Order: sequence, then C-alpha cells, then structure tokens
Amino acid sequence: MTSPPSAICPVCGTPAAGNFCAGCGASLARRACAHCQAEVSPQARFCHHCGQPVEGRASDRNVWLVAVTVCVLLVAGIVYKVTSGSSGPGAPDMANVGSSAGATATGGPTGPAPDISAMTPRERFDRLYNRIMQASERSDSGEVDRFTPMALGAYQQLESRDADARYHAAVLQMQVGNFPAARALADTIVKESPGHLFAYVIRGTAAQFQKDPAALAQARKDFLAHYDAEMRLKRVEYLDHQPVMGEFKREAEKAVRR
Repeated sequence: MTSPPSAICPVCGTPAAGNFCAGCGASLARRACAHCQAEVSPQARFCHHCGQPVEGRASDRNVWLVAVTVCVLLVAGIVYKVTSGSSGPGAPDMANVGSSAGATATGGPTGPAPDISAMTPRERFDRLYNRIMQASERSDSGEVDRFTPMALGAYQQLESRDADARYHAAVLQMQVGNFPAARALADTIVKESPGHLFAYVIRGTAAQFQKDPAALAQARKDFLAHYDAEMRLKRVEYLDHQPVMGEFKREAEKAVRR
C-alpha cells in the first residue's frame, strides 16, 4: 500500500498532513477566494488572482477590538504570574510554561520562534499561548495572527485537557472572534467541574463582546453564587489568575449594587 501524499507547509516548508503542520502548527486547510474561486494559501489575506480580500479570517481591526478587551480582563493573570514568580525555583504546570524564554528586559521575545516540534503537546500549547499574550501586550497583530492557529492546533493535540488549558483556549478563541467555541469550552468546564469559576468568566467575557446583557448578568450572578465555595477549594488555576478573578468579581459586585 502507498501512503497518502503529504502537503507542504506554507509556513515552514516541511512535508505535512492533516489540518495542521506537525512541525510548526500552521493551518493546512484549503481555502478558496469567494470572488473568483481561485485556491489561496492558508495564510493569505488577499487573493493572488483577483486581489480581493480573502474571507474566512477576522480582519486586523476586528481582531484587535476583541484582543484589547480580552487583554484588559485576562492578560493580567499572565503578567501577574510572570512578575511574581520570576524569582522562584520554577512554575507549576498551569502557570504558563516558558513565558520568560527568549525574552528581553522589557518582556518581548527576541530571535526566531522557538522550535516547538520537540516539545510535548502541553508544552507547545503553553509556549505558544504565552507568546501570543506577550504579542497582545505589545499590540503586535502580525504575531498574534501567526501564532493563534498554531496554539489552537496544539490544544487539539492534547491528550488530556484540564480547566486551565480550556480557559486559555477560550481566551484564544475570543481573541479571534470565535465566541461559540469559547462558550462551548465554558460549558465543558462547568460540566466536568460544576461551579468552576472559569466557565462564568468565559461566558461573561463573551457576553460583553457580543453585547448580550442578559447573558452577562447571568454569568456574573453564577460567578458570585459559586465564588466562596470555589475559592475554599484553593484550585491552583485560581491562584495563577488572581488578578483576573478579582477584576471579574469587582465588576460583578458593582453590577449587583446598581
């Protein structure tokens, strides 16, 4: 029997198969121009044949309308963990592995992207997530666009997914405007861990973006209803995201007082 032909990754040029490159994580899905039906590369923004914008990916403006708001609420946890844990002996698994690797004194990565092909799927996912969050802080839309599909591809390859991994995947999904996927991740979190606060943070954030006051109010109500019991559990992921949890709680309590 002959093996199926392999595609060539448009990003790193290595043979690849499936929906994502095993070497760099780039998307291998075929795309076609909606105007002239010409086949375009997975990374293309404009059709090489007719010059029209290629549909199927969010524009930089829409991505950053989402990304800026996401970062206000969610990136604080990354900053907190990196700054508070920089002098410690090491970070726990849920605390954004590799966030300081290859960084300058100001926190921005230098040099080429890390070789993620030799990492475990979880290490790959955490490393890519950290790089995207750092790029978001620098308003580097090109790097966010480049690495988000890779990070989501690495997430799909995880053999097991805890609440922290699902939460980070939801952040990435919301950053590119895929709110149904983010809400589905929230549903999975609360199904596996009833009352888990991450589910309500995701639902509330998605509701804010989509201007759904009823869903936002419900998410805040559920968050406050479960907050005390959940915090008594001392889940490590809550400790790793204290600024995020505190900010969401303050906004929920403020809304209740109004």
